[in-house]
Amino acid sequence: MTRRRTITVSVRVRILAAMLVVAAAGMTVAGGTAFLVQRQRVLAQVDTRLEDTASRLRTIAADKEYASIRELLTAAIQQITPDTNEGILGIIDGKPAVVPGSQVGVSLENQTAFITRINRETRPGAVVLGTDVGPRGALRYLAVPVRASGDGATGVYVAAYSIDAELLPIAGGFQTFLLVAAAALVAVGLVGWFVAGRLLKPLRFLRDTARRITGSDLVERIPVAGGDDVSELTVTVNEMLDRLQTSLEGQRQLLDDVGHELKTPITIVRGQLELLDVGDATQVAEIRTLVIDELDRMNLLVADISLLASVQRLSGVTIEATDVRNLTETVYRKLSAIPGRDWRLMETADAVAELDPARITQAWIQLASNANRHGTPGLPIEIGSRVVEDLGEEFLELWVTDFGPGIAPEAHERIFERFRREGEGRGESGAGLGLAIVTTILHAHRGVVRLESAPAIGSTFTLELPLGPALPGETSEEQE
Repeated sequence: MTRRRTITVSVRVRILAAMLVVAAAGMTVAGGTAFLVQRQRVLAQVDTRLEDTASRLRTIAADKEYASIRELLTAAIQQITPDTNEGILGIIDGKPAVVPGSQVGVSLENQTAFITRINRETRPGAVVLGTDVGPRGALRYLAVPVRASGDGATGVYVAAYSIDAELLPIAGGFQTFLLVAAAALVAVGLVGWFVAGRLLKPLRFLRDTARRITGSDLVERIPVAGGDDVSELTVTVNEMLDRLQTSLEGQRQLLDDVGHELKTPITIVRGQLELLDVGDATQVAEIRTLVIDELDRMNLLVADISLLASVQRLSGVTIEATDVRNLTETVYRKLSAIPGRDWRLMETADAVAELDPARITQAWIQLASNANRHGTPGLPIEIGSRVVEDLGEEFLELWVTDFGPGIAPEAHERIFERFRREGEGRGESGAGLGLAIVTTILHAHRGVVRLESAPAIGSTFTLELPLGPALPGETSEEQE
């Protein structure tokens, strides 16, 4: 089966075609309406002049007694001067008998069919006003029966205007209008083609840029000019490219980091297995324990990566109204079960916050676990919650304070990166994803993680998130 080819027309052509169709339709309606109104006005003026002619004829007939029909018709034709496009005629007993002595605009005496129609329609005492269409064009005519005392003949005074001649100035004006309208459409087409091209220029840049962008190059952006809808679309696309670039770079960095982190345990396992003496039961048991330990570490790494990705997609975050006091006391009870540490609950916020209690608990306990692991043995660890106000907006703070070796100022930002471990007094255990997961959870809540630390004094990690509900359509990226 042959696939039917679809003819594609550019947006520029479609916009221009729509403009021209609308403009042509508007000009046609305007010109046609004007022509019809002018035509009706001319026809009304013709009827008015014919009625005036009938009135003058009655005046002439009443001025005196005429001895014959011929005398009356002759007097009328002499006294009533025809207009430029008018013809007059006197008919006696059905035949043209009295004609103007000078040239008139319309000659009636030779139009046999017209005279026959007049004789057929005319009745004594009845004025006839009608239109006749013949070989010589349309005539608007007036037929007035006349009579004279003492003359038994029948007479008819006829006046007729050439409709075509009367409408000729209007037709000429309409032809001029058509020429001007055609020129205007050409001008509209040229201007429309230029304007549409300028308006659609960002879209062409968008198309060309999209063609050039590859998975290895997301740096290029579309130039933004103006503040119209197309420019706003360009800004939106550039923002989308920013997000794509950030996401792609994050994925690449994650793959690089995962590859680097997995390389060490794989190398250890491979090296131990290559040196394994299968005949030495003691060595087999030792290497088996070591290999299982390394595999457990890789499994933990994969689990942390999966958790991190889940939170970043927001698929693992369920926001609900949560009693902060109950949340704080629950976390404190869980931490109190950890032996060998004096856990202290310093303050509790009395508030209700929109958050995911499971994820916030996970982040809070992660910070407390870090404090327990890196804090000085024998010294207490304090936790608490409070509500603070900043610029009229309330925030919830959930904090953990340890009295350990502290964190060097230059490491404050690094410790929140994936797979980053700071060895200066903080130990070397773990995959280095704990604080990265905490940060991601807070971003999903439109919040941040704050750190205050000083060497040899201790550290305070604070989870800060807005107390009110999220605005519609607001994302953690916008908060960043």
